[in-house]
Amino acid sequence: MPANGNRPLKLQFGLINHEGRYLTAEAFGFKVNASAPSLKKKQKWTLEQDSQDTQVVFLRSHLGRYLASDKDGKVTCEADGQNSDCRFLIVAQSDGRWALQSEQHLRFFGGSRDYLSCFAQLITDAELWAVHLALHPQANLLSVARKRYAHLSMEDGEIAVDMNIPWGVAALLTLVYLDGKYCLKTCDSRFLSNDGKLLTQSGRATAYTLELKCGKLAFKDCEGKYLSPMGPTGTLRSGRCSKPGKDELFDLEESHPQVVLMAANGRYVSIRQGVSLAANQEDETDMETFQMEIDKDTKKCTFRTSQGNYWDLVAHGGIQSTATEVSANSMFSVEWLGHKVALKANNGKYICTKKNGQLLAVSDSIGKRPFSLSFSSTPEDEQLTLKLINRPMLILRGENGFICHHKNSNTLDGSRSVYDIFTLLFSNGAYHIKGVDGRFWYVNSAGLVCSDGEVPEEFTLELLEPGRLAIRGKNGKYLRGDQGGTLKGDGLSLSSSALWEY
Repeated sequence: MPANGNRPLKLQFGLINHEGRYLTAEAFGFKVNASAPSLKKKQKWTLEQDSQDTQVVFLRSHLGRYLASDKDGKVTCEADGQNSDCRFLIVAQSDGRWALQSEQHLRFFGGSRDYLSCFAQLITDAELWAVHLALHPQANLLSVARKRYAHLSMEDGEIAVDMNIPWGVAALLTLVYLDGKYCLKTCDSRFLSNDGKLLTQSGRATAYTLELKCGKLAFKDCEGKYLSPMGPTGTLRSGRCSKPGKDELFDLEESHPQVVLMAANGRYVSIRQGVSLAANQEDETDMETFQMEIDKDTKKCTFRTSQGNYWDLVAHGGIQSTATEVSANSMFSVEWLGHKVALKANNGKYICTKKNGQLLAVSDSIGKRPFSLSFSSTPEDEQLTLKLINRPMLILRGENGFICHHKNSNTLDGSRSVYDIFTLLFSNGAYHIKGVDGRFWYVNSAGLVCSDGEVPEEFTLELLEPGRLAIRGKNGKYLRGDQGGTLKGDGLSLSSSALWEY
């Protein structure tokens, strides 16, 4: 496991045939076809590798069933376990497309629309599939060989691969899918060229085909060479290799939210003064930045420092950054209070701020704590302002697709296969969301979310699940995608349609 403690993202993707249509797993009769024009839920496939033979892969549909081929070339997707008919080999082509060969019967999988089979003895255009990653496009990039993370180095104008923990906005990379190839985009909206330079426009030199080797990714450039970290700082550029070795392999990892917290005294919570947490700093540095890692089951959260330690509840309600592993005392419940948050420790008490800035988990409720403490009781002492710092570029994906502008109106669509990149601007515990045209989101009187506002409107974020957040409008209602895909600001309660990958 790398220093960040993250597991690599499970590779999910869409497969596009020679007619530009996606391989689809239908719920009815577990049938497969290649008819869909875009990548949505039914077009997502998960790649699983055989534990004994890493050359062998299994393709699992969104229904949890496996693609299989019998001796006559008939293709089904109803096997609920991995059997011999489900074993495929990937034969990668020079243009990045895949041919899928049945290991058992040695025939190739292909076809069009409802006429798919695995009976071809030779690879033609009809047996080739382009790979479109279905992951959220923003992630951290880990070099397998160096065990270091990629990040934008502003001073050197390059992507360097020398970070132990992917810290701050510089470590966020966006994979932009264009015509079957991928560009790597930095947090300041520049594209990585194969010579290591960062360019403001994408083009031939910034486009890479993705290759898979032992479950890891390799990026092949337009000259057939592979991206690799070079030199002492690990400058990311194409090397001399025309075959990917360990130096050319990468993992994509989920980018956890990183936040700064301001107490009622107007100071940032910090570890600058030592292991005890205190709200006593006026500026934001790595010492005031904490990574939120949310537990999938309990929805409780750990706060990790840039040194890799966790906040920990110690004797008498003290909070220190001393834990090296996650335990019950390093887990905190987050209560979202509009523009503020309150944190409850494992002792059942809320964290509050003493006059000297020290954080203590001693309050029974917001505004109530033992009289023995030397500060007056106001509700603000338990409330913190939380600011998300590593998503200045916001890409949102819901259960039916990405949020993107409507072509012919000022509303937003939450069910698209392509996405818009929005700008997230912090404003005193809330956020303004700006579109590519410089105009702002707002909720109109009919409850529709519009994207052509001249003046910004406040939205609040709630980071509720691993990789997912909820957004509330100023009316207190959740933003959700309706059944037609339109984004509305009328959600009265939290549902799956109001949770967004970010």
